[in-house]
Amino acid sequence: MANSKVPSVVFKTRVRIENSTEENPFRWQDVTSDELFSNKRIALFSLPGAFTPTCSSTHLPGFEEKYDQLKGLGIDEVYCVSVNDAFSMFQWAKGLNVEKVKMLPDGNADFTRLMGMLVKKENLGFGERSWRYSMVVNNGVIETLFEEPGLSDNCEEDPFTCSDVGTLLNYLTAK
Repeated sequence: MANSKVPSVVFKTRVRIENSTEENPFRWQDVTSDELFSNKRIALFSLPGAFTPTCSSTHLPGFEEKYDQLKGLGIDEVYCVSVNDAFSMFQWAKGLNVEKVKMLPDGNADFTRLMGMLVKKENLGFGERSWRYSMVVNNGVIETLFEEPGLSDNCEEDPFTCSDVGTLLNYLTAK
């Protein structure tokens, strides 16, 4: 998958309306893959779901904690992708005090499906979700990808061995 272009999709995001007095000061904004990845070096990690145990206790908090280190190693931005809607992603980030990592909702699983990372998690009542992985995307091209072992539908385990921030930091430091 390295040296492949990231999938071309439209993400349905919500953005704050500055200086708004509305009770819900957000509007819908479509963002394309090209807008997110062109002429930038991006660290992206994907996980099974907002508010889930490993995702909430370790995976997302790890990237938030090491955000400045990633930026110092030539990363322009850090994105967290999950097959969740924009509302869930916003509330999850808010609940974890995530202020640096950008949340990228993939509610229809378009990006995840085209990445080949969509799996069934019906055994947990989750439906279809993303397999856990992280990658560096350089100007829209996957520079490196760290995919957890055992990619399969209804996997009995939730491996978390190589999509963590430490693995990405080791890669960036060794380059």
